[in-house]
Amino acid sequence: MRNALGKLRPGRRTYAQQKALYGFLYTLPWLLGFLFFFLVPLITSLRYSFSKVTANSEGVTAAFSGLQNFKEALTVNTSFNRVLTESILGMLVNVPLIVIFSLFLSVLLNQRFIGRTAARAIFFLPVILASGIIMSLESTSLVQAVNDANAGAKVTSALQSFELERLLMEAGMSDSIVNYLTNAVNRIYQIVSQSGVQILIFLAGIQTISPQLYEASRMEGATGYEAFWKITFPMVSPLILVNVVYTIVDSVSMNEMTDLIRDTGFKSFNFGLSSAMAWIYFAAVALILVVSSYAISKRVFYYE
Repeated sequence: MRNALGKLRPGRRTYAQQKALYGFLYTLPWLLGFLFFFLVPLITSLRYSFSKVTANSEGVTAAFSGLQNFKEALTVNTSFNRVLTESILGMLVNVPLIVIFSLFLSVLLNQRFIGRTAARAIFFLPVILASGIIMSLESTSLVQAVNDANAGAKVTSALQSFELERLLMEAGMSDSIVNYLTNAVNRIYQIVSQSGVQILIFLAGIQTISPQLYEASRMEGATGYEAFWKITFPMVSPLILVNVVYTIVDSVSMNEMTDLIRDTGFKSFNFGLSSAMAWIYFAAVALILVVSSYAISKRVFYYE
């Protein structure tokens, strides 16, 4: 509250201070989890990446070896460079497709129609099926049936991409555009299965937009297409940044690169090389995050 002179009473926080406090409280669980569960393994992994790690009956010993593990990963290991390049390229292709698909689908799922709740649940179902508990039940008939259906869907999409490629080439499109679109068709299942959380975030953002803005646009004669680009898209642009960051981070945990890092450490028992691979991959993903966040944040519209 303010006094007669317009000044804040002692002990009262400004609106900016309250927002900062709420933001800190919101991130506090993550901060505590990082400090208690991730900080020590992170430092240990960094130490192992510069060491020759030996595991025996007496425990794990690490002898400093400099950049030897990084040199081995980049120049000696026959799979690392190829897998790293494929993982980064796959991420750069998938992230825009997932964000665009989830945005337009959330706009459709926000409309009023019969069975809207069931439709939303269907698109969020892959997130549940990909959880740790469900993935541990791979031997069950349900998950096996889902895996068989996924294989069939991939074969079907591959056949459809050949037809799409022929039509686009006949239409005179460039090879780069044709390759991108056909790759998108081949990745349909992957895109849909990784869009559940993003759709939920976009839905929450769209539902916070004031209906009066759309009413005013209709009174001015704006079409639905114009309302999307002039109202919906700017209002959810902060969530585009959130979903891009989330999708990049989410893609890190499920690709061939993480499998190679895990196998090197826990099957070949080369923890030093595995840690070096992980830190190189971390640096590459961090660079992508910084560049994409900087580029998108310049075009984000914040409504006050």
